[in-house]
Amino acid sequence: MDDFLTVTVTGVSITTGAASSGGALPVASSGEIPRYVRIAASAAACVRIGVGAQTAVATDLLVQPGDAVILAVPRGCTHVAAIQLAAAGVVIVTPLEDC
Repeated sequence: MDDFLTVTVTGVSITTGAASSGGALPVASSGEIPRYVRIAASAAACVRIGVGAQTAVATDLLVQPGDAVILAVPRGCTHVAAIQLAAAGVVIVTPLEDC
Protein backbone atom coordinates (compact mmCIF):
# COMPACT_ATOMS: atom_id res chain seq x y z
CA MET A 1 0.00 0.00 0.00
CA ASP A 2 1.32 3.44 -0.89
CA ASP A 3 -0.39 5.24 2.00
CA PHE A 4 2.03 4.01 4.65
CA LEU A 5 5.19 5.65 5.94
CA THR A 6 8.12 3.67 7.28
CA VAL A 7 10.11 5.05 10.21
CA THR A 8 13.00 2.93 11.49
CA VAL A 9 15.28 5.46 13.21
CA THR A 10 14.77 8.32 15.61
CA GLY A 11 14.45 11.89 14.48
CA VAL A 12 15.70 15.14 15.97
CA SER A 13 13.98 17.44 18.42
CA ILE A 14 14.28 21.23 18.19
CA THR A 15 13.07 23.41 21.05
CA THR A 16 11.74 26.62 19.54
CA GLY A 17 12.03 30.07 21.02
CA ALA A 18 12.26 33.71 19.96
CA ALA A 19 15.61 32.96 18.28
CA SER A 20 16.15 30.36 15.56
CA SER A 21 17.60 27.01 16.60
CA GLY A 22 18.37 23.83 14.73
CA GLY A 23 21.02 21.43 13.58
CA ALA A 24 21.75 18.58 11.22
CA LEU A 25 18.90 16.74 9.52
CA PRO A 26 18.41 13.24 10.94
CA VAL A 27 19.76 10.40 8.82
CA ALA A 28 17.82 7.39 7.55
CA SER A 29 18.76 3.81 8.43
CA SER A 30 21.17 3.87 5.47
CA GLY A 31 23.19 6.56 7.26
CA GLU A 32 22.37 9.07 4.53
CA ILE A 33 20.13 12.13 4.49
CA PRO A 34 16.61 10.86 3.66
CA ARG A 35 14.69 11.88 0.56
CA TYR A 36 11.72 12.89 2.74
CA VAL A 37 11.18 14.06 6.32
CA ARG A 38 8.06 14.44 8.42
CA ILE A 39 7.95 17.60 10.52
CA ALA A 40 5.52 18.05 13.42
CA ALA A 41 5.29 20.78 16.06
CA SER A 42 3.73 21.09 19.52
CA ALA A 43 3.18 24.85 18.97
CA ALA A 44 3.07 26.86 15.75
CA ALA A 45 6.61 27.13 14.34
CA CYS A 46 8.34 28.26 11.16
CA VAL A 47 10.79 25.77 9.67
CA ARG A 48 13.53 25.90 7.03
CA ILE A 49 15.82 23.22 5.56
CA GLY A 50 18.92 23.91 3.50
CA VAL A 51 22.61 23.40 2.83
CA GLY A 52 24.74 24.03 5.90
CA ALA A 53 23.64 25.82 9.06
CA GLN A 54 20.25 27.50 8.68
CA THR A 55 18.46 30.39 10.39
CA ALA A 56 14.67 30.16 10.42
CA VAL A 57 12.59 33.33 10.19
CA ALA A 58 8.90 34.06 10.77
CA THR A 59 8.11 33.86 7.04
CA ASP A 60 9.43 30.29 6.53
CA LEU A 61 7.19 27.20 6.25
CA LEU A 62 4.54 27.33 8.99
CA VAL A 63 3.94 24.06 10.82
CA GLN A 64 0.80 24.14 12.96
CA PRO A 65 0.42 22.01 16.11
CA GLY A 66 -1.27 18.70 15.37
CA ASP A 67 -0.66 19.19 11.64
CA ALA A 68 2.49 17.47 10.34
CA VAL A 69 4.08 18.20 6.96
CA ILE A 70 6.08 15.85 4.76
CA LEU A 71 8.87 17.59 2.87
CA ALA A 72 11.08 16.40 0.05
CA VAL A 73 14.70 17.05 0.99
CA PRO A 74 16.48 18.62 -1.99
CA ARG A 75 19.85 17.14 -2.92
CA GLY A 76 22.63 18.61 -0.82
CA CYS A 77 20.44 19.83 2.05
CA THR A 78 21.96 18.93 5.40
CA HIS A 79 20.39 21.11 8.11
CA VAL A 80 17.07 22.21 9.58
CA ALA A 81 16.12 25.21 11.72
CA ALA A 82 12.92 26.33 13.46
CA ILE A 83 11.62 29.38 15.29
CA GLN A 84 8.47 29.88 17.35
CA LEU A 85 5.58 31.79 15.79
CA ALA A 86 4.03 33.06 19.04
CA ALA A 87 4.90 30.60 21.84
CA ALA A 88 7.75 28.19 22.52
CA GLY A 89 7.34 24.54 21.63
CA VAL A 90 9.06 21.49 20.19
CA VAL A 91 9.55 20.59 16.53
CA ILE A 92 10.24 16.94 15.69
CA VAL A 93 11.94 16.09 12.37
CA THR A 94 11.63 12.39 11.46
CA PRO A 95 13.44 10.72 8.53
CA LEU A 96 11.18 8.62 6.32
CA GLU A 97 12.29 5.36 4.70
CA ASP A 98 11.39 3.84 1.33
CA CYS A 99 9.85 7.00 -0.13
